[in-house]
Amino acid sequence: MSVDKQRQEAQLAFVLHSYPYLETSLIVEVFTQNSGRIAVVAKGAKRPTSALRGLLRAFQPLLLSWGGKSELRTLHKAEWQGGQLPLQGTALICGFYLNELLIRLLHRNDPHERLFACYQEALSDLSTASDYIPILRRFEQRLLQELGYALTLDHDVSSGKPIKPNQTYCYEIERGPVASSNGNCLFNLQLSGKTLLDMSQGDYSASLTRLQSRTLMRALLNHYLGDKPLHTRQLLKEFQQL
Repeated sequence: MSVDKQRQEAQLAFVLHSYPYLETSLIVEVFTQNSGRIAVVAKGAKRPTSALRGLLRAFQPLLLSWGGKSELRTLHKAEWQGGQLPLQGTALICGFYLNELLIRLLHRNDPHERLFACYQEALSDLSTASDYIPILRRFEQRLLQELGYALTLDHDVSSGKPIKPNQTYCYEIERGPVASSNGNCLFNLQLSGKTLLDMSQGDYSASLTRLQSRTLMRALLNHYLGDKPLHTRQLLKEFQQL
């Protein structure tokens, strides 16, 4: 029996999404620290007397215990861990955006412990920050890195030369930045060298960096997501955050 099919006890996890199953149960997509994204059935969770009722909420750290041999596991126990401030307003929509990215891009049963830590940190930052852009861009970059699509931000992939702040570059998807001489870039992914260097340092204080990094990350994520749009991105666009 493989490890991911065995009974798991008290594993740290976050709820990503849940939906009704039969009359009284829920199917819950969760992101776990050691097992990655999994789906569990919470039997009877919709009953008023259920111990799970009210516990299976997004953005709150839980200790989950489950078992089963199929892809849909059976949830046995959930314990609230506390310590995470609730997300409100735009921060709440940002949190759902992160969850939608994880559901759409992560394969089930594929552990990503570093990404889990990054997600936990992002939720903590969203609960207290007034500027959400650096949090979103940092998480997007880490997610792509964990999936094997790490961004090249420090050198020209054609010449191998270090990125120059005053140079203009075309960013080629699945390759990286290439110095631009005529300003014609596929998908209009034209960026300044300063933007690339700022992104490598996580510095989004400059307005041009914020604008160009948003365009770049949107194009990259669209490439890997396919044709189906992100629902939360539409909500965030209304708040002019993404």
